[in-house]
Amino acid sequence: MNTESNPLLQDWQTPYGLPPFYQIHPEHFPSAFAFAMAQHREELNAIAAQTSLPDFANSVESFASAGSLLARIQAVFENLTASETCAELEAIELALAPELAAHHNAVYQQAAVFIRLNTLYQQRSDLKLSTEQMRLLERIHIDFVRNGAELKGEASQRFADIVAELATLCTQFAQNVRSDEAEYRLMLNGENDLAGLPDSIKSSAKQAAADRGVDGYAITLSRSSVVPFLTYSSRRDLRQAAHQAWKARGENAGKADNRPIAPRILALRLEQAKLLGYTNFADYALNDRMAGTPQAALDLLNKVWQPALQRVLEEQADLQTLAAELGEPLDIEPWDWFYLAEQQRLARFDLDDAEIKPYFALENMIAAAFDCAGRLFGLSFKERFDVPLYHPDARLWEVSRHGSVIGLFIGDNFSRTSKQGGAWMHEFRTQSCSNGQRVLPIVINNNNFSKAPAGQPTLLSFDDVRTLFHEFGHGLHGLLSDVQYKRLAGPSVAQDYVELPSQLYENWAEQDEVLKKHALHIKTGEAIPDALLAKIKNARFFNQGFETVRYLGSALLDLQIHLDLSSDLHDISHFEQKTLAKMGLPKAVGINHRLPHFGHIFAGDDYAAGYYVYMWAEVLEADAFDAFIECGNPFDPATAERLYRTIYSVGNSIAPASAYLAFRGRSAEVIPLLRKRGLN
Repeated sequence: MNTESNPLLQDWQTPYGLPPFYQIHPEHFPSAFAFAMAQHREELNAIAAQTSLPDFANSVESFASAGSLLARIQAVFENLTASETCAELEAIELALAPELAAHHNAVYQQAAVFIRLNTLYQQRSDLKLSTEQMRLLERIHIDFVRNGAELKGEASQRFADIVAELATLCTQFAQNVRSDEAEYRLMLNGENDLAGLPDSIKSSAKQAAADRGVDGYAITLSRSSVVPFLTYSSRRDLRQAAHQAWKARGENAGKADNRPIAPRILALRLEQAKLLGYTNFADYALNDRMAGTPQAALDLLNKVWQPALQRVLEEQADLQTLAAELGEPLDIEPWDWFYLAEQQRLARFDLDDAEIKPYFALENMIAAAFDCAGRLFGLSFKERFDVPLYHPDARLWEVSRHGSVIGLFIGDNFSRTSKQGGAWMHEFRTQSCSNGQRVLPIVINNNNFSKAPAGQPTLLSFDDVRTLFHEFGHGLHGLLSDVQYKRLAGPSVAQDYVELPSQLYENWAEQDEVLKKHALHIKTGEAIPDALLAKIKNARFFNQGFETVRYLGSALLDLQIHLDLSSDLHDISHFEQKTLAKMGLPKAVGINHRLPHFGHIFAGDDYAAGYYVYMWAEVLEADAFDAFIECGNPFDPATAERLYRTIYSVGNSIAPASAYLAFRGRSAEVIPLLRKRGLN
């Protein structure tokens, strides 16, 4: 294979080894993957062929470092297919999914490699390993076992077939949701259609239409477009149209219909779990998380469900009273709740998002997130304009700590048709150490904020601000990582722990001293007034029953469907309806993610039977931030240093429970969570 003409296979002579995006084209990926997978197999065969006895260096470290070229190519590919895809990339993604899954499976079916690693694992207490070395050996051994290394014969082959089929199905599921989101637009024509919408939403809708090559105003299925529309539009018929399209993603008949795909994914996961000796997929998934068992996760969710349900029923009664006053139907539908709640918030707290948003320009909130990182962890950020990235909206910063560059941060904040929905953190390169030198991480944050027209500042809701800080918390977890081995770096931790650094960082977005410095009015430059801050604080518990129940409904639904033993489950929509009715979910409330578009659990397995992790981590973060509250200083230097040393820098080099204990001095308590949500 000619490797010289493929930029993915070259040494990248770019600043800090960034991918040479301007040279990379879709057609480069198939041959690059083929070459890198072959190289990875050769590296594994070399480990297996050794005649010397296994030791940590020749087996564990060699395995951990194998496949680095493949990992580099896959990081670029995954980021592009999520952030800047096209029809050609999507076709390649779908074709490559089973090949990559088969390769991944073959890695863990390397019997001779596993024998060497297992020998060391059985002798581990006698090997005099450092804490991180021991952790690496244990994690790699767990990876092998959970990926079927102990299966034999037909069971092993069947496991491989399941892995390959799941890869294709999960990719198709994600592409279908992305297709529905990209193709839909609700066009608003004339002032009547724009009734109730603030200028900022009109501007964003106008830009969304322009981005799609049409005149007028377009509401898309990006959360930052559809939720503000549902919140402000006084046109109930248009709210209904937008909401029904939003909730129907992945459920529309045709090529993008996920209803046949999800049941097959569930059936394969159940079979996979049983091959590995588990009763169901939830047992398998949670066995390697902090929760340990589905029951532990259910116990936490149920502790919050009853007070949240009681609160949301009270909120619904209040909205019905308001609806009567406004002449709106008393039979509240999901497309009414956001609108009525905003009207009530305005009346009760004199707090209007249109009043808030001029103080929350995107540029200022980025500066706020950076400033907090500087005060807590000694970081500084220098934007680079001389390095071309994959899209003009993406921006690059050098990140330094105490004067030395420790990593690169890319921010990609705007929604577009070539980008999947939601918000997430990924990496182009993961932190590690090589030859005594720290390999700099390259971290990316993706958001889907509605872009303002050229020359105008993009304004955020306070919910958007929390999202920005949340994803940047993930980014800091990658940037501040300081471990030896990539397998243990940054966010390579249990899913119900990985959300701790991100959710914890949201707390600094709410601090008065941060907002007084950075929440500056876009026209006057004046800091957000104390009276408006007081209004925001007074309203912090408003509608929390609604927000909590919508999340919990999705989390409980996810666990229940993965605990289900009906491998012949065919109708996920019926399962959803039946389960939510049994839980007592009011129809006016709805849930965050319906099953046909629930990408967290069907576009891959990282969060499958694991949407509960956000609340598990919220218990941790609410308790963790109390450490700063108890000091009386949200930037207390000693607490911040301990947070860096025990949480943000250690990755998975020590067990999550031990890391949290080292920070807090005890296990987390649930009371701070209930207090934070106003449910205690």
